[in-house]
Amino acid sequence: MDVTISPSILNCDIANLASEIEKVRNADYAHVDVMDNHFVPNLSWGLPVVEAVIRQDILPVDAHLMIEDADSWAPAYAEAGCASVTFHAEAAVAPIRLAREIRRQGAKVGMALRPATDITPYIDLLPEIDMLLVMTVEPGFGGQSFLKSMMPKIRRTRDAISTANLQVAVQVDGGINRETICLAAEAGANVFVAGSAVYKAEDAYSEVEALRQLAKTHC
Repeated sequence: MDVTISPSILNCDIANLASEIEKVRNADYAHVDVMDNHFVPNLSWGLPVVEAVIRQDILPVDAHLMIEDADSWAPAYAEAGCASVTFHAEAAVAPIRLAREIRRQGAKVGMALRPATDITPYIDLLPEIDMLLVMTVEPGFGGQSFLKSMMPKIRRTRDAISTANLQVAVQVDGGINRETICLAAEAGANVFVAGSAVYKAEDAYSEVEALRQLAKTHC
C-alpha cells in the first residue's frame, strides 16, 4: 500500500492554524488529536477546531478521537467533513455499528488500539474498517518516546490483513521520526503520524518529504 504521512497539529502553533497547516501542504492529511481528559489524561480540542481545520481546505482531516463514549460522538466528526475518523476500540461499545455509521456519513473508518490492547480479539472486525491504528506511545501527550515493543503487534496486524486479503491500512502514532519510521515501515505500517518531528524541524515541508522517502525504502 502507498505510504501516507499525516502530521499531527498537536505540536503546531494553533494561533496561526492556517499557516501551520500550509507548512505541511505536501502531506496527505492533517492529523487532529481530540482528547477529553477522561479517556486520556489530557485535554486538547474538540469539534470546533476540527471544523476550523476543515474550513482551511488545505489538507483532508484525519481525526483521532481519544474520547469516552465514541459511539455517541464519533459520527459527528464524519458528518462535519473529516476524511477519516478513528475511534478507540476500548471506548466503543458497538464498534461495528459505529464503523458503519462513520462510513455512512462519508468518512473512512479507523480503529485505534492502546499499546496494551491485543489485536487478536479485533481481527474479525478488520473487514469493517479502512485503517487500524497501533499506538506506539501511551495516548494522551505528544513528544513521547517510541515503543519498539509494538513492532511485533504491527507485524501481527499486517499478517492478519494480508491473510484476509484486505486493503486495510496500518497507522502508527507516537514518537515517529527519521529513525523510528524505518522500524515501523519494516514491520508493516504504511500510515505515519508525526508531530514533534515535523513541527520542530527547521523546514516542516522538507521533513514530510524526508519521512515519506524513508518509509518508502524502509531506510
